[in-house]
Amino acid sequence: MRKLSIIGIGAGNPDYLTVQAINALKTLDVVFLIDKGSEKSALTALRTEICERYIANKAFRIVAAEDPARDRSPRDYESAVADWHAKRAAIYERMIREELADGQHGAFLVWGDPCLYDSTLRIVDQVAAMGTVAFEVEVIPGITSIQALAARHKIPINRIGEPVLITTGRKLAERQSRDAVVMLDGGSAFTTVEDEDVEIFWGAYLGTGDEILASGPLRECTDEIQKIKTDARARHGWIMDTYLLRKTVAS
Repeated sequence: MRKLSIIGIGAGNPDYLTVQAINALKTLDVVFLIDKGSEKSALTALRTEICERYIANKAFRIVAAEDPARDRSPRDYESAVADWHAKRAAIYERMIREELADGQHGAFLVWGDPCLYDSTLRIVDQVAAMGTVAFEVEVIPGITSIQALAARHKIPINRIGEPVLITTGRKLAERQSRDAVVMLDGGSAFTTVEDEDVEIFWGAYLGTGDEILASGPLRECTDEIQKIKTDARARHGWIMDTYLLRKTVAS
């Protein structure tokens, strides 16, 4: 039986890997990578560094495939994502069937944690449902950008007895909780927040040498963070940021 591990590798720092993740890496024969192009080559470079540092089997192979095109501004978001997932599932199925032999151990290395705002598990489920290749799945959690963000700002994520909503930039306007962690914000959705007295704790490239942090009253920080994001994206070709919005509590 083939074994497939979905390994959370943390928010960008190789030191964020858990002992469980390192132990799994030591036994790998194949690492599957999805190439997202030159603009996001740093993401591939980090995965390669992790493989070279931790995989004990020096005969391991990296099998890469180009990421299928995706409509980033669809009229029907759910249908567009489903179509993109189907294309990825076909690629995953081919890689697992052709590149991972019976008795071998392969893995996808997932940024952050595989169970939070990542589609690898859903796509692997689609592959399993095809019935063309049999494999056993193992899921290894990782440190998320949310944890890294809170640690770098030296704050707890939640306040005593209070909930925190984890959402995306696209859904920020629909939030029902006064505290919200926002991920996958391709724009600057925090600029749409109309609440008075909101703080922001923002970070990008968390855990890496390029880490950037900003915090303070949202109305005072909005322009600064937008400029930071624009400059950073121009410099690196990509940006991955996370932030916590928190309603200020009157003293």
